[in-house]
Amino acid sequence: MIDAYYWPTPNGWKLTIMLEECGLPYNVVPVDIGGGDQFKPEFLRISPNNRMPAIIDHDPLGGGEPLAIFESGAILEYLAEKTGKFLGRDPRERYRVLQWVHWQMANLGPMMGNANHFKNYGKNLADDPKQLEYGTRRFVGEVDRLCGVMDAQLSVNEYLAGSEYSIADIITWPWAFLIRRVVDENAWETFPNVHRWVYQVGDRPAVDKGRRIGHDLGQRERTEEEEKARRELLFNQTNEKVRAAREVAAQAAS
Repeated sequence: MIDAYYWPTPNGWKLTIMLEECGLPYNVVPVDIGGGDQFKPEFLRISPNNRMPAIIDHDPLGGGEPLAIFESGAILEYLAEKTGKFLGRDPRERYRVLQWVHWQMANLGPMMGNANHFKNYGKNLADDPKQLEYGTRRFVGEVDRLCGVMDAQLSVNEYLAGSEYSIADIITWPWAFLIRRVVDENAWETFPNVHRWVYQVGDRPAVDKGRRIGHDLGQRERTEEEEKARRELLFNQTNEKVRAAREVAAQAAS
């Protein structure tokens, strides 16, 4: 059994989609990132970067004690190796996949997260809207560029890493699914190959099911005070806050 530390966001979907695709039994452990669960000592012992998703595999690859892993890229690579699925064994095939996994982790995910912040969340946080203009232009523009990279790749390949569905598609799809929200409503016309791929991957039963896991978790309405605290947690983290949380975790473990 795998404990899946999860919240229904694009990064969380990566994990549940992969688990569904692999047919692995798992138990969802909700991590309410708006309520501060990511700073709880028991979670920091699993994910020291105070981010979900994370897993604990109670029947790990190679045997032995339960294995905790954080960072979605590492998790998907581990599950692919454990099951022998969605990551080729031939070195050329394997690294064709892994380069696109790392591309998503280093490029599309962070850039879309920042673009979404400035374009959709920032307007509720900034006193002066002009403060948002440069950040919005910078990150939305970079997402536009990255969509062009994807579209070119998918114009000559059925899937991101070639002719076979892989963890490159699984890890990229949850963010690509939201491109119109970040770029603009006409994104599918601009990037027709991404459009084709998003709907092709989205039609997979495991993808559809994985994306819907825990949908109700994020639907609870928060009070104004809770919403203010949530924004402080999500957007104003500092070294001091993280250090304080880690000290609590260390004390709890001793």
